[in-house]
Amino acid sequence: MRAELAALSRILAVVNRSALWIAGIGLVLMTLFVAWQVFGRYVLNQSPSWTEPASLLLMSWFILLGSAVGVREGNHLGFEIALHYAPHGLRQIMLAVTEVLVMIFGVAMAWYGAALAVETWSALMPGLPIPQGFDYVPLAVGGVLIALFSLEKLVRLLLAGEEAPLVRADEPHLVAVKE
Repeated sequence: MRAELAALSRILAVVNRSALWIAGIGLVLMTLFVAWQVFGRYVLNQSPSWTEPASLLLMSWFILLGSAVGVREGNHLGFEIALHYAPHGLRQIMLAVTEVLVMIFGVAMAWYGAALAVETWSALMPGLPIPQGFDYVPLAVGGVLIALFSLEKLVRLLLAGEEAPLVRADEPHLVAVKE
């Protein structure tokens, strides 16, 4: 079981790294689109209509992918003073409950994001010739990744009995679970 978890962790490390790169590229593209919009408005006196909806769509992608990366790497906001002072057994329960709640939240994001995408797919997005449902695809994808990364952390916690270090895409030689 531990070998399978280590292999899955290496795959998820690549997914995590890819999500981070896609989010970063989206942030750069959004910045370029906004710069083009400002240039078009104030220099050319003709603002392109596609830049604002495209920027908002890219922003959804990099926020939700970045959130999923934050869940996997533990870089999200938290109130951990009680966790810090809790006895080991209670700490393990608190960590497990946290991962279950985050996983439920991710599943709900994925479910309702997919439902919204399907319901709005027939309408076109104002300013862009693509379906309105594309606005909700990042919510569904981000939810899937959040749930998946949280499940990985929960399994790791249950098998290792502690917060085991994650395998990272830039350090694939590390063993993720104690043998």
